[in-house]
Amino acid sequence: MYNFVEMQDKEVLQILTGEEKREAEGLELIPSENYVSQAVREANGSIFTNKYSEGYPGKRYYGGQTYTDQIEILAIERAKTLFSCGYANVQPLSGANANIATYFALLLPGDTVLGMDLSHGGHLTHGAPVTYITKFFNFVRYKMKNPDTGEIDYEEMRKVALEVKPKILLAGFSAYSRELEYDKFVSIAREVGAYAVIDIAHIAGLIAGGVAKNPFDYGFDIMTSTTHKTLRGPRGGLILVRESEELAKKIDRAVFPGLQGGPHMHTIAAKAIAFGEAMQPSFKVYTAQILKNAKAMETVLHDRKVRMLGGGTSNHLILADVHGSLGVGGREAEEILDSVGITLNKNMIANDTRPPLDPSGIRFGTPAITTRGFTEKESAQVANLLLDGIAHRGDKIKLDSIRQEIRKMCIQFPIPDSFV
Repeated sequence: MYNFVEMQDKEVLQILTGEEKREAEGLELIPSENYVSQAVREANGSIFTNKYSEGYPGKRYYGGQTYTDQIEILAIERAKTLFSCGYANVQPLSGANANIATYFALLLPGDTVLGMDLSHGGHLTHGAPVTYITKFFNFVRYKMKNPDTGEIDYEEMRKVALEVKPKILLAGFSAYSRELEYDKFVSIAREVGAYAVIDIAHIAGLIAGGVAKNPFDYGFDIMTSTTHKTLRGPRGGLILVRESEELAKKIDRAVFPGLQGGPHMHTIAAKAIAFGEAMQPSFKVYTAQILKNAKAMETVLHDRKVRMLGGGTSNHLILADVHGSLGVGGREAEEILDSVGITLNKNMIANDTRPPLDPSGIRFGTPAITTRGFTEKESAQVANLLLDGIAHRGDKIKLDSIRQEIRKMCIQFPIPDSFV
């Protein structure tokens, strides 16, 4: 894989092989991360990295676009098939870019977006005050009515929407473990004349695999997404429109030339391969197992009296209040578990009284360990080891023992090269 790097740059080789070893010998529980196939990695490092392709298929600004057009069209058609829609833009460089381009496509400066509060499960690009996008648009945030059940007060959302008249009613999340009531979002959006938009970055693979509801079936206008996470593709973004040609044209103009220049054609090639993998019957089996594994972890946390935001999970992730349940901050829990080979992330919880860099929660999920072949049995074992690591955080002998257990699991379930 790194033959030429080895000949040319030993320093970079050492870093690359270090990361290879870390991933091989540890368990990835960050719910926004996954392992891609060797085919996706090869495409992502392919000859297309040489090519500038500003514009869209058939309408490029540079010559030599025969094969770039072919690969982009292939990625577009596969995305449309996966998500049962009429339009796809595969050029966004990230999920953040996909969201920002959508805002610029639909809004004028000062227009209002009603989206989920960051501390209640939303994403930075849904209007967190620290982001630059809030300088252009007015973001109003809704929250969970009951963090212990994940319940959202849709009647209150409706009242706020009637008051602030958003141009976009934004669904979707980054750290929310329950299903949203899509029909209520669309009903409120229609009542106030807003676009119904959803960020499916975390659950795109679950939708593609048929184990989660497709928001387009409920009337959403636009879906934005990343192409990694549960979709198990390269790092990148995606925008989907249910059926409107007018909206499709607005999205195209907002992505290019509005927000980006030349698309990364090597990444688009990798997206095409990942979409093709997600169209295989095995992907449905994979996504179903993601949910089973998350439920197995939920059971362990419930039995060991650990508070979970939302009361558990209906998707691929769990957000646990380790400070309230175990007396340890999220940062310390993350560092302890990193030392034994379990990677997850510290995360704010609803109404958190602790600072963002040392919050009360940790967030973890099952997409990557499911890719390795874990079933409910191994997932429950991981959840127990996770909690044991936190409970015995001052016991070096116990932590070393946990580290050895993790290594054994990694040897038993190596990262696969292919999913097809």
